[in-house]
Amino acid sequence: MFGGSTLTATDIVVAAGRAFLGDHTKVARLDPDLVARTEARIADMLEGAVERSRLSPEPLPVIVVGGGSILVKGGIAGLEVIKPHHFAVANAVGAAIAQVSGETDRVYSLASMSRADAIRDAEEKAKAIAVSAGAREDSLEVVDVEDVPLAYLPGNATRVHVKVVGDLHVA
Repeated sequence: MFGGSTLTATDIVVAAGRAFLGDHTKVARLDPDLVARTEARIADMLEGAVERSRLSPEPLPVIVVGGGSILVKGGIAGLEVIKPHHFAVANAVGAAIAQVSGETDRVYSLASMSRADAIRDAEEKAKAIAVSAGAREDSLEVVDVEDVPLAYLPGNATRVHVKVVGDLHVA
């Protein structure tokens, strides 16, 4: 319905009459049995995904957002489905307010530097990666530091993993 030669889940939903976007005439001739079988398969896949992600047996509602939410038809796995206001643009909103991250994961020899210097170097490298990805330097915050001594390597080696996040630089 948007062009191209690959049948998509969105094509199926439009062909089923559950969404109105794109050029619906491009999917109007799809076999109704194919549409029904595909919708059933989508429902099974959604149910499986929800069941795998449940943390308790309590019947909590499933909140669906973003463009893929049009694939949801009714409840999932016997659970209530909630589509909040403006659910279709939630992905765009999330992307707009998300923070930018930078990570580094290196092995340092503490024979030639202190543990504090190794961590400081890893933090600087992670910050540089975040800034190059679009983070504002003045908003950077270290959110995770992992320092694991590696007894099996010579030179008093340690593995340092650092993650930083910052707000997106908006021009």
